[in-house]
Parts: sequence; structure tokens; C-alpha cells
Amino acid sequence: MIDREKMTAEIDLMKNATYIVRDGQLKQVPSPPEGYGKQIINWQGGKPCHGTLEQSLKF
Repeated sequence: MIDREKMTAEIDLMKNATYIVRDGQLKQVPSPPEGYGKQIINWQGGKPCHGTLEQSLKF
């Protein structure tokens, strides 16, 4: 739930996720499709600007 008037958001703490807040907007970063990998967030000028999603394979 997002309250734009108060600029607050409510998230589910039972859900494993990574979030980014940029310019007052909450965005969920996609998880690796198979559940293994990493998320790399790059910053520029004090703000997240782009990211990389890497997937690993577990045998």
C-alpha cells in the first residue's frame, strides 16, 4: 500500500525481496529466475541509476 500524501509505503515483510526507492517511487528489483544469482545496483549522483541481474546455476 502506498500513501502518496504522506509519502509512505507498506511492504510485506514475509516476502523476500529487494526494493529501490528513487525520486519518491518504490520499485521491486526482479529476483534471479531460478532463485540463484545476484543483483548489482549502480549508483550515480547519489541515486540508483541502473542494475544488472546475474543468474547462477546450481547443480
